[in-house]
Amino acid sequence: GEATETPESGGATASAEPSPVETPTFEESPPAPKKADYAGRVKGNGGLIAISIRDGRAIGYFCDGRTESWFKGDATGGELALKGTGKATVKAELGDGKAAGQVAVGGKRWSFVAATAKKPSGLYRASAVVRGAKVRAGWIVVENPGGGYTQVGAAFSDDEPVDVPRLDGDDPTRAVSVNGTTVTPEDVDGFIEEMR
Repeated sequence: GEATETPESGGATASAEPSPVETPTFEESPPAPKKADYAGRVKGNGGLIAISIRDGRAIGYFCDGRTESWFKGDATGGELALKGTGKATVKAELGDGKAAGQVAVGGKRWSFVAATAKKPSGLYRASAVVRGAKVRAGWIVVENPGGGYTQVGAAFSDDEPVDVPRLDGDDPTRAVSVNGTTVTPEDVDGFIEEMR
């Protein structure tokens, strides 16, 4: 049958209830951007950090050439709290075109400011399975204030560290060789779905 519209049923009794909309006034944090990329230097460590946001999801990567950690979490407001393996965390506030906060890895904690990244700056990842071995690599590219770029990365074959190749500065997604295997680095849009 057809749904018939009934006049406001029970409307009168409901309106007598106190309105639950009144909430204490507090500073409402702005929503996180739908799409954003940040990259910058980690103070006192020499490493780099990159954070990317896509539709309510955030991923991050920290690497100093010796230690690396991937992070993920929700991006709903102006503050991020991302978790990595073990007790690794990233906490950051978003605003003024940057992400500023702290990264904790391996029992140590450092602060960082990561500005909005414009390609080729940003976060890149490559992975492949070759002859049963899982090969993966991650890179961060950051523009230098005086021109040019700094990049840092780490590569692994079945969780054993291997030499990480340099990305092509003009074309970071050009294929590179990791431990004798050709892999194609992807930017965040290419791999964020795998990180969920």
